[in-house]
Amino acid sequence: MTDAVIRKTIYLRATKQQVWDYLTDPDKLAIWFHKPKTALVDGEAYAMYGTESGDKLMWGNVNEARPHDYLEYTFTIAPMGDATSTVKWSLEDVAGGTRLSLEHSGLPQGAEAFGLTLALDKGWDEHLGRMRADAHAE
Repeated sequence: MTDAVIRKTIYLRATKQQVWDYLTDPDKLAIWFHKPKTALVDGEAYAMYGTESGDKLMWGNVNEARPHDYLEYTFTIAPMGDATSTVKWSLEDVAGGTRLSLEHSGLPQGAEAFGLTLALDKGWDEHLGRMRADAHAE
């Protein structure tokens, strides 16, 4: 059985520093994703909350944060139970902006977990679309 891994790549008309802020700054994260109470920092635990509901939606630990280049954190949501997955972000300079790549691995596997994979895949598309819209408006 192959691992369930979601991979996405988008291009943004923004500098790597601007994109990094979208990945780590609470106010920027609230625009496109969920809002943590503090910035995502190397080696620290985090939790993210619904911008409207205030409910805790996801949590984990920042495994590695190399500003403007690479961010990796564990990712857990209630539908995953005790399972923990890993989200990795890579930022690369390209002419005119930044290429942002996402790899979400370690997802629950099997036919019964496929609905969760589909929901996460769709969710990442929607979240990245909001990031793109906001980054291009700046």
